[in-house]
Order: sequence, then structure tokens, then C-alpha cells
Amino acid sequence: MNVPATVSDYLNRRAQEVNAWLDALVPSETAPPEQLHRAMRYSLMAGGKRLRPALVLAAGEALGASTDDLMPTACAIEMIHTYSLIHDDLPAMDNDDLRRGRPTCHKVFGEAMAILAGDALLTQAFRVLSAEAPSGNAAIQLRVIREVATASGTADALIGGQVADIENEGHTVDAQTLEYIHRSKTGALITASVVVGGILAGASERKVDALRSYGERIGLAFQIADDLLDVTSTSEELGKTPGKDQAANKATYPAIHGISASQDKAAQLVEEAVQIVSDLGVDSGVLSDIARFIVARRS
Repeated sequence: MNVPATVSDYLNRRAQEVNAWLDALVPSETAPPEQLHRAMRYSLMAGGKRLRPALVLAAGEALGASTDDLMPTACAIEMIHTYSLIHDDLPAMDNDDLRRGRPTCHKVFGEAMAILAGDALLTQAFRVLSAEAPSGNAAIQLRVIREVATASGTADALIGGQVADIENEGHTVDAQTLEYIHRSKTGALITASVVVGGILAGASERKVDALRSYGERIGLAFQIADDLLDVTSTSEELGKTPGKDQAANKATYPAIHGISASQDKAAQLVEEAVQIVSDLGVDSGVLSDIARFIVARRS
């Protein structure tokens, strides 16, 4: 499956916009404590696809929200994603030396400062989320904060998935446990990105539910694609060390289901997601293209 040039252009453009907002929303390197802020910005501004912010923007704009109302939430979610990567790379977790094509935060700033940089990004994210209610609607703001906090937490969410991943490393894992890990550790924040876009747009409950179903499918497809890339890509393509899942005896879709069946599952999830958003009654072309990009990407 080829990535349409239009979606690549769209993601590149949105990434530039998000980067400009992030630059303004995070303290500068010269603001004390300087070392902490350098570590935060080192990881946050290291590039990346900015997929989660793009999903906030694409879902929200499709349903009528303004970019200015969506962007703070989009950036806050990217801060949370980056904090999770900093901590995930630590020696106590995945012990990775490379992230986004350069040394990981703890390799440059030390483990203690990397832990604090992740903590600070998580805290800054909720400061941004609570700073100003979109369009003055405090009820919507509270709902967005709750959605993001839930997706970042312990119950079927980011941290809970990380715990399950650690606890099952080196053990034989069944397909149900693997899917729980993927849907929680990776999928929950991707799903929340789509859902909060709809919430910020004032979408009906039916449409928010549809966005959640779309997000759940592309979130799982994203992690299946990541599992496949760990087997099939080079460090230059990935921007991180390939083959680490296999070396650590981690459960992955290819390990349990095989490469071909994993590819088929990811493709099926994407087509289901595309069908869901095509029934929303809005221009869902960007959301459909992003879903297809998720399984076609090489990094």
C-alpha cells in the first residue's frame, strides 16, 4: 500500500504548525532550570510525525472546530506522548539508545534528568489543557481533560499497557493479552486524540462514539504496523534500534500471528476505520488517508 502524497504533505504541514505552537508552549532553554528545559525540548522538538496532534486537528476540523481551539490540546497530547517515550527508553524500561534518529534523552542528559524531563512534560501538558477553555466552554474543557487523563492512566490506558508489557516480557503471551497491551499502551492515546477533536467541535454523542471506534481501530493498526517495522526495517528508516522486541523476547503480532496474518489484520482494521468515518456525514478524506498512512509508513 503506497502512502498518498497528499497525506504526507498534510502531515508535514501540520507538523510544522504543531512545532511552532510547541515552541511557544514550552519554556525556553534559557529559562531556569536550564538543564531541565533543554532536556524537555531536546526530546519534544526532535521531529517525529506528530500523528496524534494531526488526528486532533483532522477530527476537530472535519466537524467544524477552529484550528486555534484545537491546537493547545493537540500540543498537550504530543507532550504526553513524548514524556512516555522518554520514560520508555530508560534502562529500567526498554533501554534504548536511539529515538527519532538521535541519542535518547537519558544518553544525553543522564537518567535522573530524563525522568524529570518526562515528568515535567506530563505536568506541562495538563497546565496547557487547563489554561483556557476552548471558546469559553468550561464543560468541554473538563471533558477533554478527563478524556486525556483517562487515556494516559492505568485502566486500559497508556501506563497500564506499559505495566502489562513489562510484566509479560520473556513470558509466553496469548493473543488476548497482546491485544490488551497494544490497545492500552499505544492505542489509548491515539483514540483519545481523535475523540477530543470531536469533543472540541461540539460533536453529537453518536459522532463522538464513531470517532472512538475509528480511533480504536487505527490505534491497534498502528502498533501492529510498528511490530512489523521492528522486523522489516533498518535503524535508518525507523530512527531507533530495530529488532529489540525479538531480542527481548517481547510478544508482538508477527511473533504470535506471523507477518502475513499481521499485515492482513492491520489492513482490515484500517478499512473498518475508513468505513466508520465515511458514515459521519462530513468530509472525512483526511481521516481516511491518515488511517491508510498508518499501515503504509516505513518509520
